[in-house]
Amino acid sequence: MRFSVKEDGNWRSFRHHNYRLLFPANTISNIGSWAQRVAQDWLVLELTHSGTYLGLVTAIQFTPVLFFSLHGGAFADRFNKRKLLIATNALGAFSALALGSLVITHHIRLWHVFALAAVLGVSSAIDAPVRQAFAAEIVGHNDLPNAVSLNSANFNAGRLIGPAVSGALIAAFGTGPSFIVNGVSYLFAIVALLALNEKEFFQQDRPKSVTSVREGLRYAQKRPDVYVVMLMVFFLGTFGLNFQIFNALMATKEFHKGPASYGLLGTFVAIGSFSGAIASARLERFRETRYVILSGGVFSTAVIILSTMPNYLAYAMWLPVCGISALTTMIMANSIVQVNSDPAIRGRIMGIYLLIFMGGTPVGSPLIGVLAEVIGIRKTVAACGAISLLATLVIWLKYRNKLEIPEDISVAAVLKPADGNQNNKSK
Repeated sequence: MRFSVKEDGNWRSFRHHNYRLLFPANTISNIGSWAQRVAQDWLVLELTHSGTYLGLVTAIQFTPVLFFSLHGGAFADRFNKRKLLIATNALGAFSALALGSLVITHHIRLWHVFALAAVLGVSSAIDAPVRQAFAAEIVGHNDLPNAVSLNSANFNAGRLIGPAVSGALIAAFGTGPSFIVNGVSYLFAIVALLALNEKEFFQQDRPKSVTSVREGLRYAQKRPDVYVVMLMVFFLGTFGLNFQIFNALMATKEFHKGPASYGLLGTFVAIGSFSGAIASARLERFRETRYVILSGGVFSTAVIILSTMPNYLAYAMWLPVCGISALTTMIMANSIVQVNSDPAIRGRIMGIYLLIFMGGTPVGSPLIGVLAEVIGIRKTVAACGAISLLATLVIWLKYRNKLEIPEDISVAAVLKPADGNQNNKSK
């Protein structure tokens, strides 16, 4: 039976057989990943009762991004992406299953959480740019913006379900089963990757670059429309997008709630995020750098307002607003960087993008944890929103007239030496 989807519809990526295989498997994997995030944060609080340690374990998990995401992008441009993704999923499964086993057998120690968070971080740092670049091979260039939106909806469907499931599991059985659920969920992704039909991949003709990460960095520096997006996601990702820490500390320290209530806060974020991801499929005409800046300002303001919510119910009801503004911004940013980069260098550009997006977390997360203990979680959330908003205003004032996409985005055209430089070299 033929799967019928309109070529210009919001679901057009599902016209591709390989995408239909990956999508449900990734949904299950995303549910498991979000279940583990909630369980890991709760486990750290159980072991330490400290916001500082909560920020530290988040930093440890994201530190590998600093060392491996650029290389992951280079791998994506050079090697078989499907095989790389199978390997990263296997490493993630090992980390989750090991952590779950230690918890269930009552052998867990804080250093185990740190070590296995680092292993998962290595897996994710390599996986993310490869997965981003792989999307173009699954759906082709024309459907790539649509796939970015649907993948974000997929990610946030996991975010919608995973925290609530994990909260219920923690309340009933402790944190261990959530890690096991995540470990098993990776296996669904591996099976789907093995089942893909390589004959249906969109193989794009592109020169194999002899240089590596440095070429990607030079390319990004020559593209103000791209590096302004990266600046935005750095500040928003480092300071604004810390809902796991915000929610954990607000739930326990401010509202004195248990694990089920904490998990439910993640679901409220996801309601907004999922709505934003679905709506973004209709907003492709707004995918310009200036709209990323505008949307980032709206999100930053929403975070500041979040810090003022007087009780648990009001806080929970405002989280969807934060979620929809955050995801609208991030989907626009991701689409701009992917679609407007030369395919020959897309993997490396996505590696740089993800390094900048997540690279501030190893510094930002411990800082947020310490600040929450020193000045309180409400003031910390407000400060994070204010920093993001100030950065957004500065970026707009400095770059608002430099955001046009060049007519030729090829590596050769973007990195072509200026005439003056050529003349100097000839002298």
